[in-house]
Amino acid sequence: MTSKVEEALGYEQARDELIDVVRRLEAGGTTLEESLALWERGEELAKVCRRWLDGARARLDAALAEEAEESQGAQEAAAEREDGRDGS
Repeated sequence: MTSKVEEALGYEQARDELIDVVRRLEAGGTTLEESLALWERGEELAKVCRRWLDGARARLDAALAEEAEESQGAQEAAAEREDGRDGS
């Protein structure tokens, strides 16, 4: 379950904090308990980023599908007009 604080994080905020967490883990020098806490926070931040990216992908897919439908409708209307001219 996502906390309200995590829900309030924007993509860039979550990504930047995740980068910091990874750097701290890679640098070492933390206790096992600190490393586990950092890893858990990193997992939470990665989920936040993934949700943002999934949402962006869904919006993009919807926009592209709508554009394709509009384009197809315009092509069909143009074809009908052409058929009407040819039949005159």
